[in-house]
Amino acid sequence: MNTGELAWPDPDQAAWRVRQMQRKLHHWAVEDSDRCFDDVFNLVCHPDFLTVAWERVRGNKGARSAGVDRLAPASITGNAETVAFLGQVRGELKSRTFAPLPVRERLIPKPGSSKLRRLGIPTAMDRTVQASLLLVLEPIFEADFKPVSYGFRPRRRAQDAIAEIHTLGSRNYHWVFEADIAACFDELSHAAIMEQVRQRIIDKRVLALIKAFLKAGIMSGDGTVRDSDAGTPQGGGATRGRTFVSGCTEGGSIMSMV
Repeated sequence: MNTGELAWPDPDQAAWRVRQMQRKLHHWAVEDSDRCFDDVFNLVCHPDFLTVAWERVRGNKGARSAGVDRLAPASITGNAETVAFLGQVRGELKSRTFAPLPVRERLIPKPGSSKLRRLGIPTAMDRTVQASLLLVLEPIFEADFKPVSYGFRPRRRAQDAIAEIHTLGSRNYHWVFEADIAACFDELSHAAIMEQVRQRIIDKRVLALIKAFLKAGIMSGDGTVRDSDAGTPQGGGATRGRTFVSGCTEGGSIMSMV
């Protein structure tokens, strides 16, 4: 099939079908806590999932930021250009020639501190594939996450965590322990991440894709590329949208979830 000539679906219709599939994935994961999912790669590169993923990437506030290829998602306009872009993404995924590029490193001030936060900005294509991966994997892993976990999860926010604390405080709990993992995203073990993913996903193509994102590397401002043997750079990921019923980047990407 010539992916460039594929009739891409209407975004609203694609979103509806993705929601239906997500409900099924979540139901299967909840019903069987030991179930391992195979053959989910075909969902990642399905036109419906890629269309919804692209809509999220294009609608992200970071859509004007370009990765190392200097192509910002916001610069891809018009139906013909979008179809060509998504056709290329799907074609490379299907042919197994897709390879994530290094993220572009950007230093920004860290709120409340004189230190700088390192952000990693993926390419438009990498963001789209990450977003599609998230659409497939999130409903599966949501079945396993604890109800008191609020970070980087759909339909959960800081206010929900505050409400939980308020509820516990009204039940004679008197102590609150605050902790922070130093350089958490910088030190995450890739082996540990992959081990956790394998608890649910046995599709070797998806596992290889996640590992490729973890190992993609980081390009500094001077153009040098550093290997990423551990950790996941923060920032620039595809945001979670409104689809799910319920690394590589912090802030809603696939690596934040895993």
